[in-house]
Amino acid sequence: MPHIGRMLPRPAATCPVPAPWGQETPPGRVAIVSASVGAGHDGAAAELARRLEGDGLTVDRYDLLDLLPVRLGRAVQEIYHRMLVRAPWAYQRIYSSTERAGGGGRLARTLLRSAEDRVLRALSPDTGAVVSTYPGASRVLGNLRLEGRLTVPVLTYLTDFSVHPLWVAEGVDVHLAAHAVPAHQARAAGARDVRICGPVTDPRFRPGNGQDRDQGRSGFGLPERTPLALLVAGSWGVGPVRQVAQELRDCGAAVPVVVCGRNEALAARLRADGIEHVFGWVDDMPALMHAADVLVQNAGGLTSLEAFAAGLPVASYRCIPGHGLTNAAALDEAGAAVWIRNADGLKKVLCDLIDGSLGRQQRDVGLDLFAKAPGEGPAAEIARLCFSETFPQGSAPPGQHHSKPLARRRLAPRPRVTTTAALAGAVWASAVGAGFAATHDAPGLVHTIGHSFDLDDLAPGHRPEGHHS
Repeated sequence: MPHIGRMLPRPAATCPVPAPWGQETPPGRVAIVSASVGAGHDGAAAELARRLEGDGLTVDRYDLLDLLPVRLGRAVQEIYHRMLVRAPWAYQRIYSSTERAGGGGRLARTLLRSAEDRVLRALSPDTGAVVSTYPGASRVLGNLRLEGRLTVPVLTYLTDFSVHPLWVAEGVDVHLAAHAVPAHQARAAGARDVRICGPVTDPRFRPGNGQDRDQGRSGFGLPERTPLALLVAGSWGVGPVRQVAQELRDCGAAVPVVVCGRNEALAARLRADGIEHVFGWVDDMPALMHAADVLVQNAGGLTSLEAFAAGLPVASYRCIPGHGLTNAAALDEAGAAVWIRNADGLKKVLCDLIDGSLGRQQRDVGLDLFAKAPGEGPAAEIARLCFSETFPQGSAPPGQHHSKPLARRRLAPRPRVTTTAALAGAVWASAVGAGFAATHDAPGLVHTIGHSFDLDDLAPGHRPEGHHS
């Protein structure tokens, strides 16, 4: 059966190795569903795929945005991007309201429902398990599982340290967390089976030595002896990066080295501001981390995990709204990254991270997150869960999933044309509205846009607390 949607490139499989639980690796196929909103969800999916393939499994990767009808995925991506870059207050409003409501509203549910049939058709009939690295994908897969249309285990790999309720979907069999803090938040949001198995990053991110430091600085044309603060803002270069770069330079604790991702306009502005070391998209981020003394970040995503693996202390500062703030709080609670809340403490904290006890403590905490043995970690847990455990909900034993075709039970027909047309109109109207609000600073308009994504309106005066304090 042909796959529907764009298949993301996968690294070549390495030679099969014995399964971590001491048995011969069973033949099997795992599907991973991510989404190209930023680079973090795809980065986690790529590394999980590489490791699973190394254990002899076949891995298919899908982008959920490509499985939405009539190119709605690109519209969703544009709305999200535009709000983060030009109207972050709008993103904060939507993030907070959906957090209070325990997930997305009617438009979000309808949007995800529109992908269910396409996702099911895209999966190979011999798929033994499906892994999500994106909350929207977890909702789609969880629904299919609940309805009995998907008869194989569904797992969610939580890419962040904070867990928005959208991450926790009824029907998902297991949630995999990097640390006890996100595990606790996932359980508070309703997840039943949550397992702590550490994060997953590219193996090139490892603690460096003096030679790695010298080579990294030479390769990127950086000062040989000066303390360096690596400033990152994700693949889109979002947040108050110019302000932070200037504050880093002016406080005197370290020379800023700024990575702007694919935001070329930001890089040009920083160079015009007199920031000497500015880069766009960096292919060899491990070498750049080896060259740096501290990482300053604003989102708490994959880059933070890579810094932990590289033994680089991390500071959260002037974080982007929504997940940037909640990740900063969760990382600080876990003791993995310090959250600098105002400019007054910037120099003191950075100096302690670069050459003090705080930095040594955080390096230890960060490195302790990762699995120490080949049979440990998220990929090993996925393989173990998929092919050696029995799951409820009437499915066959997982050890047989790779040979049992996926269920294709038909549900009652839906008014596809009308629903899709209405949905497309709503999403595109939201995109236009977000652009207008970003230009004209119209909070009322984005309030309306927010309600289109969150129509689980709470009664006046009734605002239950979310799972974040």
